[in-house]
Amino acid sequence: MADHASLDASHSTAGEAPRISFVSLGCPKALVDSERIVTRLRAEGYELSRQHEGADLVIVNTCGFLDSAKAESLAAIGDALKENGKVIVTGCMGAEPEQIRNVHPGVLAVTGPQQYESVVNAVHAAVPPRHDPFLDLVPPQGVKLTPRHYAYLKISEGCNNRCTFCIIPKLRGDLVSRPASEVLREAEKLVNAGVKELLVISQDTSAYGVDLKYAESQWKDRQVRARFLDLSRELGSLGAWVRMHYVYPYPHVDEVIGLMADGVILPYLDIPFQHASPTVLKRMKRPAAQEKTLARVQAWRAACPDLTLRSTFIVGFPGETEAEFEELVAFLEEAELDRVGCFKYEPVAGAPANDLGVAVPDEVKQERWNRFMEVQQRVSARRLKRKVGTRQQVIIDSVGLTVAIGRSKADAPEIDGVVHVASRRPLRVGEIATVKIERADAYDLHGTAVGF
Repeated sequence: MADHASLDASHSTAGEAPRISFVSLGCPKALVDSERIVTRLRAEGYELSRQHEGADLVIVNTCGFLDSAKAESLAAIGDALKENGKVIVTGCMGAEPEQIRNVHPGVLAVTGPQQYESVVNAVHAAVPPRHDPFLDLVPPQGVKLTPRHYAYLKISEGCNNRCTFCIIPKLRGDLVSRPASEVLREAEKLVNAGVKELLVISQDTSAYGVDLKYAESQWKDRQVRARFLDLSRELGSLGAWVRMHYVYPYPHVDEVIGLMADGVILPYLDIPFQHASPTVLKRMKRPAAQEKTLARVQAWRAACPDLTLRSTFIVGFPGETEAEFEELVAFLEEAELDRVGCFKYEPVAGAPANDLGVAVPDEVKQERWNRFMEVQQRVSARRLKRKVGTRQQVIIDSVGLTVAIGRSKADAPEIDGVVHVASRRPLRVGEIATVKIERADAYDLHGTAVGF
């Protein structure tokens, strides 16, 4: 949505090859798109620059989901034009190029999301490669823009749902799943390169394989179906943490809880519930019979007591009444979700939701957001406090002089909490340590490493 990653790395020797500066805006799915473009360009001998100024070209991968994200994308394009002058635009906002060219007519090219060949062709036209490509310029796992110890693994593109607040299918098209063998080959390369955590992403992860009719593909000595359960099991056999994101609560998700209880994949589900009132969910056209969510959550926790649930919600959806909001608050109290994000509804150009009901005033949205966050903060603090005295596996993301920062199996990078770890010996980034939890605050844990 509006997360920003500056995706540029130092070039080796100035003048040896054309230099590209790269900015990626938006969600992890866009970050994977950026990695694919950068991998292709590096394979062709292009270098990456730390800054726009002095580079031969700038690529901006945009986000076009919300008006605020579009504004951020247009600002990034403007900065690149000012600092460099030669700019190629890609990503979700590129699906409607007139929005970009009306503001920045000087961009060299505009391509839509997932149009990797078009981006590379535009780079070739503006700054031709200066020598023949050598694939060994690139590591087998490709160029990753995340830290070395974790990586996003995108299993499909697009989405078959037609939620009224979302224009992603318009921007990225219907669901297109990757064959299971292709996903597993990429995952294996990542693990062999030192990745300790695979973050599985797509627009609708639990719908994986529907478009392929769950077809089998050859993986090593066996056939693997393109099915959420089968892919999860195989990924869990590679020896890395496997974390599932953007999982809609279809009935077959219940099958995967057993893999979590058995330690095959992490006991973690990122499910974008968006609301809890049946009438609001109906106006949103949310899939997966979400009116039964509370019973499902309780059954999942009974089967896997260590399960962590994170979700996102929208307050102030058009026509949302006080009674509907109170249903959401009651759900928060009863479901006791571990990690929750909340967004105030923002109109999206072209989204049917804008015409579904009376717009909720901004001051009411803010007041409901404040109440929502107060309730969830109490819930989160209560659940974290239960972990005091336990021992948790923690993957280290950064190290300081006396305390390292890491994440437990309950924490995804950048969106969840962290664990502050004291240790009698220096810890290393990417190391997984056993940590005794000594105290908790509203969002984070604090403890001491007791095993390595």
